[in-house]
Amino acid sequence: MKISVAMAYYNGGTYIEEQMDSILSQLGEKDEVIVSVDGASDGSKPLLLKMAEEDKRIHVIKGPGKGVVKNFENAIRHCSGEIIYLSDQDDIWKPDKVKKVNEAFLNPKVKAVLHDAQIVDECGNPTGAEGLFANRGSRKGILKNLVKNSYVGCCMAFRKELIPVICPIPKEMYMHDYWIGTAAEYMGEVCFIKEPLIDYRRHSSNVTQMTHGSMSFMIKKRIDIVRCLGLLKRRVKKAGEEIEKVNG
Repeated sequence: MKISVAMAYYNGGTYIEEQMDSILSQLGEKDEVIVSVDGASDGSKPLLLKMAEEDKRIHVIKGPGKGVVKNFENAIRHCSGEIIYLSDQDDIWKPDKVKKVNEAFLNPKVKAVLHDAQIVDECGNPTGAEGLFANRGSRKGILKNLVKNSYVGCCMAFRKELIPVICPIPKEMYMHDYWIGTAAEYMGEVCFIKEPLIDYRRHSSNVTQMTHGSMSFMIKKRIDIVRCLGLLKRRVKKAGEEIEKVNG
């Protein structure tokens, strides 16, 4: 099955070569990496274009310039693979990530896969901190993940059939990964792999933070998310009806 990797890029020149090497070494010749570039003011655009010239599996596209959620959506919309992996620009994929995630998709009921991650510092050295699963109490459940989100995008992959359900992502949805994980739960099963399959790099420029915002912000965010879930349910129902029509 063809694999697409959707990467949201913004001034990631410091780590992109190491990350891209760890991804490409696991992909087949027909697979692809879609890099949606929201900005490269760090001077990394020539590097990205050079990488794309040297490896035709890399496709560099212009981002919408509307933040990380819309940048990921833009990358996802350009993916043509059966399985879509989300990727940050600064982590490191462990050598057997794709193999183990793809094995989970052999179960046709599985619509998305989530795996654990090891926390590393800027240089890629383990920090000794607990992994993401332990930090977030990761498990499936729409209510559970509304309270504390398990669905960290860089640890996720999902089937392409979710694209018409998740896109467009509502502007009120702060977390594209929670949106995708919840859609997968509505449509089928989510497989949790307890093994850490990436090195999750923590540094000063990370978009995703391990700490929360103010209480008022967290309450508002969850109210907005609950409102969006009604829309998601309607899209899932419509997708199911269309599948039934196709199957006769």
